[in-house]
Amino acid sequence: MSLFQLSATIPSSSSSFLGQTTLNSSRTPRVSVPWRSRGTCKCVVMQPTETSVYKTKVSRNGNMAKLQAGYLFPEIARRRSAHLLKYPDAQVISLGIGDTTEPIPEVITSAMAMRANALSTVEGYSGYGAEQGEKKLRAAIAATYYRDLGIEETDIFVSDGAKCDISRLQLLFGSKVKIAVQDPSYPAYVDSSVIMGQTDLFDKDIEKYGNIEYMKCTPENGFFPDLSTISRADVIFFCSPNNPTGSAATRDQLKQLVQFARDNGSIIVYDSAYAMYISDDCPRSIFEIPGAKEVALETASFSKYAGFTGVRLGWTVVPKDLLFSDGFPVARDFNRIVCTCFNGASNISQAGGLACLSPEGLKAMSDVVGFYKENTQIIVDTFTSLGFKVYGGKNAPYVWVHFPGRSSWDVFAEILEKAHIVTTPGSGFGPAGDGFIRVSAFGHRENVLEASRRLKQLYK
Repeated sequence: MSLFQLSATIPSSSSSFLGQTTLNSSRTPRVSVPWRSRGTCKCVVMQPTETSVYKTKVSRNGNMAKLQAGYLFPEIARRRSAHLLKYPDAQVISLGIGDTTEPIPEVITSAMAMRANALSTVEGYSGYGAEQGEKKLRAAIAATYYRDLGIEETDIFVSDGAKCDISRLQLLFGSKVKIAVQDPSYPAYVDSSVIMGQTDLFDKDIEKYGNIEYMKCTPENGFFPDLSTISRADVIFFCSPNNPTGSAATRDQLKQLVQFARDNGSIIVYDSAYAMYISDDCPRSIFEIPGAKEVALETASFSKYAGFTGVRLGWTVVPKDLLFSDGFPVARDFNRIVCTCFNGASNISQAGGLACLSPEGLKAMSDVVGFYKENTQIIVDTFTSLGFKVYGGKNAPYVWVHFPGRSSWDVFAEILEKAHIVTTPGSGFGPAGDGFIRVSAFGHRENVLEASRRLKQLYK
């Protein structure tokens, strides 16, 4: 019986309502009940008054509307949550997002604790620091990672992470530039470009934004783009070792890239967030290549070396030799961006960064990196034993697994549904990533071993 046909019996005491009874509930519409002498009534539904929604007169940034769906990793988290609702007792193993899992070495945390405790004393308290970072830390970064490369401490800008610096660099370059990205590549390069207004609309047929040069990187070209087919771009985002493919560019390949940038008058934004994972003679910095200081800057991070994903500490190197077309130093404009948008990295985090670069800290970070590289080998061996084509893993904490002819999201869903393992669909990194999944080595050893067992059971 519908609410429109509802009949009710009104007790005789209802006469005190002076001929009309009103039933009200927070869960039902308001109902007006006329009094009937025999105690029965027919209910008449009164529609609730529509509430007007206040809107400002500020237009939405049209560039935000260009973005496709959600950012990749929150979307993966949403699907993981939905899976747990469906299977509340499942022991889900996450090998998707590149978040570290092992504890930060004590030699590093003790330095941060000392700095934090010192803040409770008059002698040890400090407020705002230099926006560019503490002098000791900048000097230690220069001496540790750029010795003999012509990079000075004043070229280094300490930050709260490489991802944040990517967005600050987009502010630096503005909306009129054209960017080039590896395809596949870290989504932040493209999404920040869209938000900044550098791109045209998204073309669903080819899964690309207009006014971005997608540099295809596949097994066929060794995951290094054929630069002879690439049109000129103002800014080239290049990550090595690459996220997601795990491929590290060779010295000869980076020489080609630097020469390409010089020939076209472009600036390379070189993301070296995984350089410590390199175990062969591939360059760890773009500045190992002659001429790079005139066409490149470099971002880096402590996140994947020391487990600083939550602590937040990174840096960007902007050489003094890097100039805009009018001869103005790029570093001076970036310094202005930093001073305007940032009050400097946490002094506690910077104390941890300084400890990372001590002899004991470097050894501790090397041990952590070695642990994750062992995890990587377990994952590589697992998929290889199952007959899959596997890439990456040697110089990066990511394994790039090929599922020919299949949608990346379908493979992601299959592994999550049947093995309760979270991976990352390759298409989330660009159209050339479809048919691949990225598997992260950031996990506790027992979880990696259990994931290996489940994958062997699923694909045996």
